[in-house]
Amino acid sequence: MTHFPLLTVTLLLPLAGALIIGVIPKESTRLIRAAALVSTLMTFVTSLFIVFHFKASVAGPQLEDQARWIPQVGATLHLGVDGISLWLVLLTTFLMPASVLVSAHVGEKVKAFHVVLLILETSLLGVFLSLDLALFYVFWEAMLVPMFFLIGIWGYERRRYAAVKFFLYTLSGSLIMLVGILFLYFTGGRTFDIAAISHLHLARSTQAWLFWAFFASFAIKVPLFPLHTWLPDAHTEAPTAGSVLLAGVLLKMGAYGFLRFSIPLFPDAAHRFAPVLGLLAVIGILYGGAVAVVQKDLKRLVAYSSVSHLGFVVLGIAALTTTATTGSVLQMVNHGLSTGALFLLVGMLYDRAHTRQIADFGGLAAVLPVYGGLFLFVCLSSLGLPGLNGFVGEFLILNGTFPVLRVLAILGSGGVVLSAIYLLWAYQRVFHGQPKVPHAERRSLWRDLSFRELCAVVPLLVMTLVIGVYPRPFLSRIEPSVREAIHGAANAAASSGSSASSGSQNASGTHGVKP
Repeated sequence: MTHFPLLTVTLLLPLAGALIIGVIPKESTRLIRAAALVSTLMTFVTSLFIVFHFKASVAGPQLEDQARWIPQVGATLHLGVDGISLWLVLLTTFLMPASVLVSAHVGEKVKAFHVVLLILETSLLGVFLSLDLALFYVFWEAMLVPMFFLIGIWGYERRRYAAVKFFLYTLSGSLIMLVGILFLYFTGGRTFDIAAISHLHLARSTQAWLFWAFFASFAIKVPLFPLHTWLPDAHTEAPTAGSVLLAGVLLKMGAYGFLRFSIPLFPDAAHRFAPVLGLLAVIGILYGGAVAVVQKDLKRLVAYSSVSHLGFVVLGIAALTTTATTGSVLQMVNHGLSTGALFLLVGMLYDRAHTRQIADFGGLAAVLPVYGGLFLFVCLSSLGLPGLNGFVGEFLILNGTFPVLRVLAILGSGGVVLSAIYLLWAYQRVFHGQPKVPHAERRSLWRDLSFRELCAVVPLLVMTLVIGVYPRPFLSRIEPSVREAIHGAANAAASSGSSASSGSQNASGTHGVKP
């Protein structure tokens, strides 16, 4: 029986949708929006088939598709999915229909907007599915272009500044990573195959500089403190769909890169520098949370909350334990759902009020009761309320980190308190107190969430509840791949511990010997 190229179909469906939209007259905006929605829904359905065919007990790549691409340099079109990338693929395809639905207000260059959105989806899926370093790098860089245009053309007042800043930051890190990729290519027998490269026995010093070369690109994308300064501007100026995808998917690329490349390819360096990674993560957790508390713009508040929440993800990765790292992968999905929903809701509020300043609101619960209830639900999910998705990921991360990085785990737990402060305080100011609706003279025109808006945001909230109540199907598919990804670094830690113990015993044995 011929293998059906399920991953290839999933990867190319958005691109096919973009090509179809390309031949639709630009005046037919309703048809363009419908074509984009159908394309994203079809891609989501194919990604569900990936989940259904995925075997939870298998740690390595599954459903692989492979074809010749550039044989002269040994590059192949090699796609595969494992427990680390599986849920990130599904998250990407899950958020795209919501991004299309929430973009109904886009009135400028509608055709180009949806083409760019679908090209971005293919680029994101390519990052998570690639098992060839050259192919991965192509998709990693290709993602920059559509996001640059999303921010630069359809963003807000300072959109050009934010777009250029985003582009330059991420491109600079990517170029440093490219040097590392080329070194691995020439060292590893002129192949870009990740599985083959993972068997290289690199010297300790070589692993060290390669780890930092890849770190430069991944840390910017997370983003880790102090490389985060592009994020608040990009989030604030991006259109709602851009913010949803930026927070929901793009930021996960950096953490995914650490798990896919930095730890498996450079295990000794990963073990040596894990405390540094953990320290930067904790600084990001506390800094992002503290700055979020004082924000006056709702979008900037959510942006800084992402710096804090992604710090938890990196802290779990730095622990190099199965429990913490499994929690990190799940928390990537959790953050994509919760923060994606927050950006959807903030965008819907801006469409009505044309302002995001917290001080401009008050008493909205009486004006928009359904909206207010959903906003509170998402806030509770994001701050880690037991029974919702955020609690599961944060608990696993802190539980798995405490035995190995105890001080960092204790300090990082302060981020949980900060998230409760900035989210609940923002909710209280916007939805309670004296009613203070912007454009009061048009208050009669204010409507609670429409059916289209509910279709965009409610599925995300349902998934936050599902993961919070029953996370086992997700964790069971993540854990085997995580265990395989970190086993090299874990072995390095074990051998380091054995050497230290042996050295201690030798010192103890010779201490009492008289000359």
